[in-house]
Amino acid sequence: MTELKNEKKIFRLILIVSVVVFAVVLFLSQLPKSETIPWFVPLLPKLNAVLNATCSLLLMSSFYLIKKKKIILHKKLNITAFILSSLFLVSYIIFHSYGIETKFPDDNPLRPFYLIILISHIVLAAVVLPLVLLSFYFGLTMQVNKHRAITRFSFPVWLYVTVTGVVVYLMISPYYHF
Repeated sequence: MTELKNEKKIFRLILIVSVVVFAVVLFLSQLPKSETIPWFVPLLPKLNAVLNATCSLLLMSSFYLIKKKKIILHKKLNITAFILSSLFLVSYIIFHSYGIETKFPDDNPLRPFYLIILISHIVLAAVVLPLVLLSFYFGLTMQVNKHRAITRFSFPVWLYVTVTGVVVYLMISPYYHF
């Protein structure tokens, strides 16, 4: 009975964290552009792309390792990917707290392709956080069957979000004007 209560508390905490992060990101999108931007802020999009690319490699390596039954390395890579994704989120929040907005040119023939990638990236980024947190909870508590069941969804979504994060950066970066 106590285990079920603890699990419900964990699920509530995951839901609260996910909603708060989503609300903060929505709030940031409404901020006006700051008059002054610190010197390091223009470096953050590139840092975010590097973090996303690294996470993509870690996730693929982790997937390979679990297929080889290398559980400890699998855990270490996933924890590292989670830490890097968390750093990405902090960097993303800092960057957007200055109200910086860059638009892909209306007349660019790649704009529809860019928008499809961007919109799918944003939607799945909002969805992936609770999935990843649940995956970690089940994995770290050695609830292997539940972990496998949730990672069937969380792994491809998390990988898609990290890969498309890099693609979005590569497509929009020529249009940054700081």
